[in-house]
Amino acid sequence: MSLRSPLGRVRGLGSARHGTQHFIQQRFTAVLLVPLCVWFLVSLLLCDMTDYVEVVRWMRSPINAVLLILLIGNVLHHGQLGVQVVVEDYVDSHWQKLACLVLVKGLALFAAVTATLAVLRVFLGS
Repeated sequence: MSLRSPLGRVRGLGSARHGTQHFIQQRFTAVLLVPLCVWFLVSLLLCDMTDYVEVVRWMRSPINAVLLILLIGNVLHHGQLGVQVVVEDYVDSHWQKLACLVLVKGLALFAAVTATLAVLRVFLGS
């Protein structure tokens, strides 16, 4: 006995089998964001962020640099996953959906690479 409709059986439509992985990724990034955001907010409160030299000194710490890169990558990946869900749910045209998804993923990747390079540049003192 199948739960699929006759039209679904004829077209071969069924589960795309990627929704669960997407759900787990989004929840994992959300859980990971909690300690990273707490660390970042505490760091902001404890450090004098109005002084350029102090901020550079803070970013040159290996622990802070690694955690900042993790925060940036995680925030951008989590945001990209959320926007992807919105695009998949509300954009009807296949080509527009594909273009939006490529644009969103490309922008998230570009922002992650750019921000990571900026943090590394400050960390390495270049």
